Amino acid sequence: MPKILIVGGGYAGFYTALKLERALRPGEAEVTMVDPLPYMTYQPFLPEVAAGSIEPRHAVVSHRRHLVKTKVVTAKVTNISHATKTATITPAIGEAWDVEYDIIVVTAGSVSRTFPIPGVADEAIGLKNIEEAVEIRDRILGNFDKAANLPAGPERDRLLTFTVVGGGFAGIEVFGEMRSLASSLLRYYPTLTFDDTHFHLIEAMGRIMPEVSLKTSLWVIKNLAQRGAEIHLETQLTSAVGGKIEMSNGQTFETDLIVWTAGVMANPVLRNTDLPIEERGRLRVAADLRVINDDGVVPDAWGAGDVCAVPDLTGAGVGGFTVPNAQHAVRQGKQLAKNIIGHLRGDEPREYYHKGLGAVAGLGLGVGAFQSGRFAVTGLLAWFMHRGYHGLAVPMWERKIRVFGNWVLNFFLRRDIVSIEARVTPRHAFEEFASRPKVPTA
Repeated sequence: MPKILIVGGGYAGFYTALKLERALRPGEAEVTMVDPLPYMTYQPFLPEVAAGSIEPRHAVVSHRRHLVKTKVVTAKVTNISHATKTATITPAIGEAWDVEYDIIVVTAGSVSRTFPIPGVADEAIGLKNIEEAVEIRDRILGNFDKAANLPAGPERDRLLTFTVVGGGFAGIEVFGEMRSLASSLLRYYPTLTFDDTHFHLIEAMGRIMPEVSLKTSLWVIKNLAQRGAEIHLETQLTSAVGGKIEMSNGQTFETDLIVWTAGVMANPVLRNTDLPIEERGRLRVAADLRVINDDGVVPDAWGAGDVCAVPDLTGAGVGGFTVPNAQHAVRQGKQLAKNIIGHLRGDEPREYYHKGLGAVAGLGLGVGAFQSGRFAVTGLLAWFMHRGYHGLAVPMWERKIRVFGNWVLNFFLRRDIVSIEARVTPRHAFEEFASRPKVPTA
């Protein structure tokens, strides 16, 4: 029985495994999926998690609960030797081991791409996983608690100044959601005012959100400005040492939260493989999702999602390749499963072709932007479109129900504003008062 090894359990990997489970005949193949996390993160929900509008666990999908026929391994794949068809699996605890496979599927996703800007590695936080979104939420909530006890001045200003780097979809969405959260918190803090809060977004290009029209992007900028959120275009971050922001336009200010959304890169696990990689570090695949090199197809190797350079046959992609987003990764995973099953049964694989449905962004409660071709919608209707699309797109019905249920409860009860910052030091309260053995005296 052929052994299929799936490296990565994000959108593409999860959907590949799910569709294989549903379509493979008994005994037709054995599927193993390896990922360092026990869940798939629905990343379009991360901005709303950061704003307290979605419960963190509702934005992730358990591998083991939903992949009942797949062997799920919670560990890292640290090496792939396709020449010998072996992969090294390294768990968080214990010794690494090698596994043999017949077919490999690389869906390892992407990680945040940063630049060697002083202070960024020490001060900033990304927005690629659920833990980062929860930290952003708790930092904002905790900073309001601290600032409420301080007089007006530099220390309070720093706590209430929030910065996002990167004006793509992820950056603009989390920027708008953070602003929305901060505005809603003011009712609970009578010592703080709207003017005490400061929001800055830094974007090196001359515009934001390249996926939408210039007119729509200008509407977003205007809307955010009216809500007290400032966007610095054609501006680069030059330093963030100690939380002091220095920009190429000469402006400086201090901030307690820096969210980095200025790009992604393919998972570096590819560096430890003998599979073909293109100049940007992505896995080379054909339109049918088979891995290719200069000589043609690499037998028994497949790939999909952000980790791969997948040709965009619609001609709408960047540089001829599909953009790294959930819309493509999910559909590529489904097509990949079909192609693998067809391959096992002697059929030719089909090429991946998907014309984007458009782009929709949530910018805080009641505010959104949608673009499909020349057609654009902004404001409340676009916000409902955003929630409707992603509420139905999150995998598995039990997750959809939880998300929609939470939104309904928030409508009547308002979003939850409880910060659980102490989760990062859970033993502190116990240790503080724990009895310890007396040190014997000489």
